[in-house]
Formats: sequence, C-alpha cells, structure tokens
Amino acid sequence: MQTNAYASQGNEKDLEPIKIKRRDVRENDVEIDIHYCGVCHSDIHHVQGDWGDAPRPAVPGHEIVGIVKSVGSKVSEFSVGDKVGVGCMVDSCQTCSHCESDHEQYCANGTQTYGSEDKISGGHTMGGYSENIVVSKNFVLKISDQLDFKKVAPLLCAGITTYSPLKHWNVQKGDVVGVIGLGGLGHMGVKIASAMGAKVVMITTSESKKEDAKKLGADEVLISKDEEQMKKYKESFDFLLNTIPVKHDMNPYVELLKPESTMVLVGAISDWEPLQGAPMITRRKSVAGSLIGGIKETQDMLDFCAKHEIHPETEMLNVDRVNEAFERVKKSDVKYRFVLDMKTFSQAN
Repeated sequence: MQTNAYASQGNEKDLEPIKIKRRDVRENDVEIDIHYCGVCHSDIHHVQGDWGDAPRPAVPGHEIVGIVKSVGSKVSEFSVGDKVGVGCMVDSCQTCSHCESDHEQYCANGTQTYGSEDKISGGHTMGGYSENIVVSKNFVLKISDQLDFKKVAPLLCAGITTYSPLKHWNVQKGDVVGVIGLGGLGHMGVKIASAMGAKVVMITTSESKKEDAKKLGADEVLISKDEEQMKKYKESFDFLLNTIPVKHDMNPYVELLKPESTMVLVGAISDWEPLQGAPMITRRKSVAGSLIGGIKETQDMLDFCAKHEIHPETEMLNVDRVNEAFERVKKSDVKYRFVLDMKTFSQAN
C-alpha cells in the first residue's frame, strides 16, 4: 500500500513530502493509523548522516502513537480501534539470549524502526513521519486511556531511555539520584526518578534552568560550573543519569558518586574525554551505558507513567513544520519535545 510520508533525500536536504510503500498485513502484523510522532535528536543525526550514510529516502520517526486499523489473522493481542505505540525497534531474531531475556534492543539481528535493512520487504525500514505503518505484533505497545494520547509519543524513546537504567540499577525510594543535563531525556529522568521516590538533583551548567527543574520535580539543583557546589556534593549520589548528548569531561561527575555507585550514559555516543582511573579503582565507582529498553520493559514504563500520571512536556506542530522543528531542536529551542500531528497531512498536501 502507498502512504504519505516526510523524507530526506540527502544529508544537506530538508525533509519533503513523498509517497512510500508499506507491506501488506501478514498474519502476525498490526496496521497502525499514525496520529502522532515525536521528534528525537536521533532523527536529525540520521537524516544528516552524522552516524554514517543513511539509506534514502530517509523517513525518520521512532516515537509513534496511533490507532489499530487492521490486524493479521493470528493477532489476538490487539483489536481494531486500540490505542498503540511503536518505539525504536520493529523486529529482532526472537531466539538469541538477549531476545529470550526481553532485551531485544541488544539483539545483533534487530531491525530499527528506520534506516535498517528491511528483512521482510527488502530495501530499508522507514519510520513514523508518515500516515501509517505495519509492524509485527511483538513490537506493538498498548497505550492506556490514563495517558494523554497527544503527549505519549516521546515516552517511546525519551521515556524508556531514562526509565530502563533507573530500573536496572535498582533505584529505590530515598536514593539520591543526579540527572545530568536538562533536555528531552533529562526532563523525563527527573520526572521518572521522582515518581520512584528518589531524592532528585538536577545537575546543569545553566542557572536559567533552575526554575524549570524544580517544576519538573527536582528537589535540588546543582550548577556544575560552580566549583564550591561541586565540592559540597562530592560523593553524595547513589546514582547518576548522564543525558548530555555530546562529548564532555566526565571526571567531575565521577567525583560526585558515592563509593560503589554508578553513572550511566544515555546521551553521548561519541568518544570520551580521558577518564581518570584512580577514583573508580580506589572507590569502586562505575561508568556504564544503557540503550532504550526491551518491549516488556517499555510496556512496564508506559504503565508506570499511566499510574503516576507522568507525561513529557511537549509542543505540537503540524507535520509540514517538521523542518522548523529540526532547526529548533538543534538550537535547543524546545521545552522539551516536539510532537508532529500526523493527521495534518491533508493540510500539508
């Protein structure tokens, strides 16, 4: 079937409307009428070729929310009319140790929502900046009526990216958690850690973000450029969630960890600045990384957010303003996530 989409045809090119093909619905597939799609900085990196040449046309979008339009003959988990979501993955081998332990995000033969080899239809996968999508039932998520449908989309990347490490490293009520960087990821980290009962400290270079951090649920704010404040908080944190998206010096943050505690990186995938071994060896501190979450954990995150009434802070734009959204994300001119209204395609064309 054909559907409308927005795609980039080159690293320096704006996204523009095109027609793309979606596969027919197979027996274990779910066809989704997309209503909303979040804008992630990864979308921008992908279409700009920052992480290697992207197959063209490049249709980004991995924070997808919509309504089930049809289901395959062997699908009993979903029905026409259900509210559903699709995140960063649309397939995996389902048989490796990672898949069997519900960590499909680490499957060596996984298929990302866009830019991956499409093992079913050929070519490459195309994401949620489109009117509909067909996905295996194993990678479709249920959206609770307790969640605001228009705000859910960023949970499928920013939400799970922050929820997963907080759960994996067993953050408990009363733990002191530092969230480094207040952006799309950081603001979700603050909300989720706070809902888990942690004492949350927002760690930022910017004095201007203090008020927002407190509104989002931070108990305290640490200005990392202030040497006296950094000394005051030395070895104070049970856990650090580092959402900074670019290369930076992590040594000052390691100093903030209590002995035998961990800082987890979820933002920067570039090379690290030199990391001093002595503080980690002598105090048994750790620096680790985390990638989104598996499907079971993502469903758990959505249910947790529904229970605690957690939503991303979003700004809605019509789909024909997608290039404006990209430019504003690059300038950090959004609080804190854009969501594209995919039902405005008729206006865009």
